Formats: sequence, C-alpha cells, structure tokens
Amino acid sequence: MYIRKINEDSFRVAIPLTATSGKIRIKKRTMLNEYGVPVATCQVPFSQSCYVEWQIGYDVPVKDPEKLKLSTLAGLRFVGANGKEKALYELSEYVFYCVKWGFIPQQRLCKLAEELLKLKRGELFDAHPDMAIRRRNFVEQEINGVLFWATTLEYPLIVRKLGAFEVFAEIITREKQRAVGVQPMLYLCFPVMELHTEECLIGRTAKSKECADFVIGRENADVFLEILKLFGMLSENHRHDVLSIINIILEKKNV
Repeated sequence: MYIRKINEDSFRVAIPLTATSGKIRIKKRTMLNEYGVPVATCQVPFSQSCYVEWQIGYDVPVKDPEKLKLSTLAGLRFVGANGKEKALYELSEYVFYCVKWGFIPQQRLCKLAEELLKLKRGELFDAHPDMAIRRRNFVEQEINGVLFWATTLEYPLIVRKLGAFEVFAEIITREKQRAVGVQPMLYLCFPVMELHTEECLIGRTAKSKECADFVIGRENADVFLEILKLFGMLSENHRHDVLSIINIILEKKNV
C-alpha cells in the first residue's frame, strides 16, 4: 500500500479492492467470531458485512527499488534485526507523520519504547504459552472405509479493538512459510465503510483495479500507535525493529 495524497491535517492510503492475494483482501463475516470468507469483489457486490483484512507492514528493504518507490520516507533508514538495511514504509510512515504533525505526542512514543524494553523474552508472543500452537493426541479415525490417525491443530487467535472505531487487530500464530518454526502474524481489520470512494461501495461491485482511500488523521492516529506497540510484542526481532523505528522517528520528526 502507498500514501496517495498528503494534506496538512491527514493523508490518504490507497487500498486495492480487487486483489485476490497479497497483503490486502476483502472478506465478509457477520460477526467478529466468524471466519472471514474472501469476496470476489468484481462479481459480488459490497455489503455492510464486508471488511478489509490488511497484513500491514512497517518497512521496506532498501535493495528492493520497486517497493522502495512506494515509500514517502525512503531516505529514513535503519538496520533490521535480520541485518538488512530498511526504510520507513506503511505503519512506520503513518506514525512518523502523526508524530510530526502532533497527532501523537512524542512522549507517548518514548513511553512505548520503555514499555517494550521492560518485556521479558517469555512475554513476547512468539514465546508466550498462550500463543502456542496446540496439537491433540492422535486417534484412529475411519474415512471412506480407510483407517487414519487423526489429530487437530489449534492456532491461537487474539483480537483487540482499537479505539472507538470498528477497527481491530488480529494476531494469529502460524508456521513460517519460508523457514523452520512458527511466528505470530498481525492483521489490521476494518469495515469497508471506513473507505472513501467517489461512488458508494455498498450495493455495487468493484471496478477493474479499483482502489479506495483509507484516511489517516488526528481522529484515528492512536490506532497506528497501538498497532506499533503490538508489533513490538510479537517477537524479539519485531521488538528490535520497532525500537529502531521509534528512535529514527524521534530523531527525524522535525526534518
């Protein structure tokens, strides 16, 4: 996602409405405890039960020139926990502007850094017992006349409502796709009614490659500070990155 327009008191983030894979998906559910079902938005009209599931990020690798172009703060960089040089992008961009414009007092950013530093290793989500994947004991189970050993995997999911808005952070522990082990993954979820478009979304389908705007300003700035805090609680690597981001924001906020 990228910042499409910056005003004096807010900025607009482009949200794709037709993506079938990637970091943004349009899903549908009637209650929070339901499993969200992806929506083919070019075929199925938007309804009030549709919401955006956004696997929001906070940086972009400097060595990826195409993605680096999407950042408005490509010159503000830090070294991530993986040893790679990265630039502020997405979440870190939003928090930077919110601090720069006074939507988020810098004292709160300093306090957040102090809180994250106090967390013990076992209190981070990737090591917390309440966030561990659980596997039940194997039992015999016959399906279609064939005998199997069956078990059930339970993936922990925690949800936090952010501010007074119908905006939620969802954190789920999953196996790593490209490495050994597990990792907590964070998603930002909010109703499609929070999006701004020239033509109302409800009751119509999406146009080809259509994007909508998610407006970030003083009213919802706290949401993104809270998400930054949650990222800092996910793992040791995430905490390292978040603390590095906080340091560079405090250092460069007047630039």
